Parts: sequence; structure tokens; C-alpha cells
Amino acid sequence: MHHTVIPCGISRSFPDPDHPLLKSATEDGEVLLLIGDQAGQTLKTIQNLDQKKAVLLELGTECLGLYTGEHRGEEGSNILGFARFRLGEGEPSDLVELVRQPKTPAEVVKVGQEFFERFGLEVAVCLDFAGRIIDRLVRPYFNDALRRLDEQLATAEDLDKTLQMGLGYPEGPISLLTRTGLHHHYDVTQELFETYGEKAYAPARRARIAKKRRMERDSSCTMDGTKGDP
Repeated sequence: MHHTVIPCGISRSFPDPDHPLLKSATEDGEVLLLIGDQAGQTLKTIQNLDQKKAVLLELGTECLGLYTGEHRGEEGSNILGFARFRLGEGEPSDLVELVRQPKTPAEVVKVGQEFFERFGLEVAVCLDFAGRIIDRLVRPYFNDALRRLDEQLATAEDLDKTLQMGLGYPEGPISLLTRTGLHHHYDVTQELFETYGEKAYAPARRARIAKKRRMERDSSCTMDGTKGDP
């Protein structure tokens, strides 16, 4: 099955232009991918979407319904959302969260799932919730770890070591967030907190500070005439 890719800004799911999924794209495929941080806005400008077997729209933390519209819990078409899980500035994982709506046809979900699996990616199908599966599960866990660090329950090294050895995690939460960027954790948790209003999603203090310092640094770089980090 041939596919077409329309770049729509910066893609977190496929930042490598040499990825096989991007390199094998054709001009008039049966599956259409819109990738990048402007994918949702671009979707509104494209005609004849109903002629595709599936339209795959890259999402951030937001819901697919923001771009397709919603109506009485009966929404659903050939448009699917997707996001390849990626923590901050780390490399994208091999897991794709594929977003369906209540009335999305089963055959459309099957096309989307089999498409990503062709490129060696694992697919988890979920309904249309902000944050989908992984962020809704792991962000409270990261927040708890940061708060326990503030409480001086243990050092960062001991917290990481305990969770690695006790639960078998390959990397502890403090190390992982430090390596991939605490300011990114703030961005995601703030959006989830605004959406759901649940205390578990409220950005931890250290993430708030990291975000503020990042903004100040980027502002300083702009004033100096240099480009801030992406």
C-alpha cells in the first residue's frame, strides 16, 4: 500500500528525514500522513480526504477532535491521530499511539495499525484523550519522584537506583528527566493539568523552575541576536 507524506513543520515522531517511512513515500498514496507541529492546521486545507483509505495526523498532547470536530460521541471517519512516544529531547521510541474516535471504522484502524507495523513500529490503539496512554500514566510517576527529591527522601542517585533495581527500570526517573529536559516535562504536565484539573498532573516545582530558566535563556539568546535552542 503506497503512502504520501505532507510535512507540516517540525515532527517529533519522525525527526530523521532518512527514516524509511519518509523515504518510501509517493506522490499519490492510498494512505496520507501529515507530520509536524502544524499538521492539524494543514488538515483543514486539504480536500478529498475521504478518498484515502486512512489519513494519519501527527498529534502533540492534544486531542484529535480538536481538528476533526466532535458531535454527540458519534464522531469518527478515516482520519486517525498518531504520536510516536518520545520523552523530551530523547530519541523517538518504537511505540506509536494510534488514536481512534468512537465511530472510527474498524477497517480504518486496521489500515493505520498495519501501516506503522510495516516499518517495524509497535502500535497501541487508544481512544481520543489528551495525553493518550503513556503520558497519562507516567507523568504522575515523574512528578512524584521529583517531589520526593524535594522532600529529601533520598538523593537523586538513590532514588534512581532504587527504582531501577526494585522495579527493573533501565533508567531512573530523575536521570531520565534530566537527560531529556525537565522543561519538556513541564510542557506536557501543564497541558494535562489544564485539561483534566487533576493534582497528579500539576507540574512539579523543579519542572517549573527548569521551564522558567529555559525561557529566560532563550530570551537572552534572542536579545543577543543569536538563535535559541529548538
